[in-house]
Amino acid sequence: MAVRSVVYFFGKYGAVLLILLTVYSYMVVSRTAEGHLYDNISEVPEREVGLLLGTSERARSGRPNLFFWNRVDAAVELLNAGKIEFILASGDRQGPYYSEPESMYRALVERGVPPERIVLDPGGFTTLDSVLRAGAGLEGTQVTVISQRFHTVRALYIAHRRGVDAIAYNAMDVGGSAGASVQFREVFARVRAVADVEVLRREPRLSIEEAPFETPAERGLSFRSGRIVPAR
Repeated sequence: MAVRSVVYFFGKYGAVLLILLTVYSYMVVSRTAEGHLYDNISEVPEREVGLLLGTSERARSGRPNLFFWNRVDAAVELLNAGKIEFILASGDRQGPYYSEPESMYRALVERGVPPERIVLDPGGFTTLDSVLRAGAGLEGTQVTVISQRFHTVRALYIAHRRGVDAIAYNAMDVGGSAGASVQFREVFARVRAVADVEVLRREPRLSIEEAPFETPAERGLSFRSGRIVPAR
C-alpha cells in the first residue's frame, strides 16, 4: 500500500517536483558565483594559476570548435596581461587519438605561450574532476577558472562548495544553434552539479596520485609542494 502511494504521488506530482528541483539548482548555482565572475580583463585580480577547462578541439561537424578556441584565447589574454603565471590545461584524455589537455597545449604554444608556463591535467573528465583536482593538486593556490560564462558559473559553484579558492574569467561565448544547444544542456548540468556536490559528495574519478599533473623537466617545470614553480 505504501509503495503504491509513493508511486501515485510521484506519478501525479513528479513533473512539478522536477521543475522545482531544476529551478532551485539553477538559482543556487548562479547565486554562488555572484561577485566572482569577470568579463573585463582589467578588473581580474592577479592569481597564480589559470585553470583552463577542456573541450573538444573540433565540433561534431569537423569544424573548429569555437568554445575551445575562445577559451584558449582567454587564457592567453590573462597570461599576457600578467593576471596569471601558469595555465593548468585540464581535460579528458581518452587515448592516444583524443586528448583535450594536449590539444590545448598545442593551441596555446601556437599562440605564443611559453611551454614552461603550461601544465597538463589528464584527469579532467568532468568539470567536477577538473576543479577538485586543481584544488587538491595546488594545495591552496588561488585559481582563475577559464571558460564560457555558463560553464564558469557551475565550476565556481563546485569550487566554493568544496573549499577551492577560485574566481573566473569568462571567455567569449558562442552564438547560433551551437550556443543554444549548450545553454539548454546546462540547465540539467546544474541539477547534476548540485546532486554531485550536496547529495552524492562525489570525488574526482582519479586522484592526483593516480593521474599526476604533467610537468616534464624538458618543459622547464617542476612541481614542488603542490605548487607550480619554475624549475631551477
